[in-house]
Amino acid sequence: MRVILLTKISGKQILINENMIEIAQETPDTVITMNNGHTYIVSEGLDEIIDKVIQFNRNSKRRMRSKNRNENHVENHNKNQSE
Repeated sequence: MRVILLTKISGKQILINENMIEIAQETPDTVITMNNGHTYIVSEGLDEIIDKVIQFNRNSKRRMRSKNRNENHVENHNKNQSE
């Protein structure tokens, strides 16, 4: 799941699946409308939400590259031991 941590106006933190965001707008509060029609009013502005999504995606790509390197290392190690 691809989630970002945001803060509702009440101060309660929530995780939002960034792939499910349909619209985010500042009115002046930031209102996020999800694909299912649910709306959330959060204290973060649009720029901060965009930064969180970008940071999440960067970290996800790093984790995937690291995982692939580790899997390749194990495969190569196993292959070398069987030869």
